[in-house]
Parts: sequence; C-alpha cells; structure tokens
Amino acid sequence: MRLSLNSSTIKPTPLLEKVRIAGEAGYAGIELWAVELYEHVGRGGEISDIEKALADHGLSVPCFIAVRNWGESSGWEYKLAMDEARRRFELAARLGAPLMVCTPPMERPGLTGLANGYRDLLQIGRETGVRAVLEYISFFASLNNVSDTVTVLDECGDPDACLILDAFHNWNNRTTLDDLRSLPLESIAHYHINDAAPGIPSGQQKDPDRVMIGDGVIDLKTELGVLMEKGYDRWLSLELFNSAWWEKDPLATAKAGLERMEALCDEVGWKVEAP
Repeated sequence: MRLSLNSSTIKPTPLLEKVRIAGEAGYAGIELWAVELYEHVGRGGEISDIEKALADHGLSVPCFIAVRNWGESSGWEYKLAMDEARRRFELAARLGAPLMVCTPPMERPGLTGLANGYRDLLQIGRETGVRAVLEYISFFASLNNVSDTVTVLDECGDPDACLILDAFHNWNNRTTLDDLRSLPLESIAHYHINDAAPGIPSGQQKDPDRVMIGDGVIDLKTELGVLMEKGYDRWLSLELFNSAWWEKDPLATAKAGLERMEALCDEVGWKVEAP
C-alpha cells in the first residue's frame, strides 16, 4: 500500500509548497488538481516547475483531478467539454499520473447519458495513457453512491471502466460493506480516505464536514479490512476540505494525516510501502 496526500488537504498553501510539504512529511505521492496547475501557469509559472518539484521530492502523482461538465452537456457544449477533458488528460500524462477523476453532474438528476459520456472519456484516456476513473459524490443529484456507479460502469460496457472509492461519500450515502464486497477488484482504481464529522447525520454532510482520520464517526478499520480481503493494494490518499485543518501549519497537518494513515494500515494489517 502506498500513501498519498490530496493537495486539497492543505488547500491554501501555494502549489510548489504543497509538493515540498508532501515530500518532507514522508508521502509517496501527491494528488494534484488541474485548476491549481492552471493558476500556477496564470501567475507566470511553468509546468516544468511542477515536474522538477515532484522529481526533487521523489513524489508520484497517483491521480489527477478532475474533468467536469461531460455528464450534463450536449451539442457544441459537449464538444467543448471533451476538448477541455483532453487537455487535462494530456496534462496528467505529462506529470505521469495514471488516473483521471471524472466528476458527474452536480445538479442534473439521474443517470441518463452518463455511460455515453464516460465511454468517450475512457477513449480519451486510452489515447493519452491515463485511465478515466468514474467518481460518485454523495451530495450530488446524479451519481451519488456506489450502486448507481456500478450501474453506469455496467451500461458503459468498457473493460477499462472503473471507479474511485471514498470513505466519506460511502458513509454519507449509506454505502454498505456488502456493496464494497460485491465490487470486482479490477474496477477499484483508487481510494480516498477521510472521516465524517460527529453530530451531523449521514446524508446531510458536505465536503467541509470531512474531518481527519480518527476524529469522526466512520468505521474506517472495517471498511479497509473489506478492501484488504478483496486484495486491494494500490493507493490510499488523504482528502480533506476542512477549514480548521487549513488554518494549521500545513506541514503539521500533512504529518498528522500520514501518521494516522500509517496507524490505521497497521491496525488492518496492511504493509505500507516506503516512499
């Protein structure tokens, strides 16, 4: 198992500092967001700055985030969405990221058409060498749970179709352990780890309600135990959007997250690969 820091966990920190902090804290990888790279270039930076920082700190980019608007667009707007998706896939490929998160519609309800759009993204992924990973968001109107995501994967009918699991979204939309057990191992491409705030019911939480591992109400040990039983052995990536942790020293936040991930892996019996 390899451990990664999603850059959203220390969001206010400048991008190059995020890379340095992830490396100094001891992570093997850092998940990057396309919008951050666009902002870096917009301020006069170069993508080569990011490549050098990753190399200097020995970090992989296990997953790149994200492509949007593909599930709710049609006509020329759909073409624009796919053109932008290709740019982001190519950027991910340049940074060596094997996976691209594909985010479903926020406000458009239902699953109609998602398989067609995701199928097109899978083809872009094959052409760029970056696998398109379908994401579910527990508080979105469209794809918000594992079961519906599997429905879209099946409808897609593509051997490369896969999803990213997220502990918070699983808990916030009542995904069961049996739902996880029923997933084919080859369809699980990545895993985001986090916890859910005490005192707010499942189904009513949003991204800012994510808390640090061990501070919340999710039975992470049992969920990870199911993944271990299935043979999952890829990445765990810490993904928070918590303002209280953003206000802390970012290196301290990164180190706290890594220590708790390592402790949890030890409890489950997972061996963590050294960076």
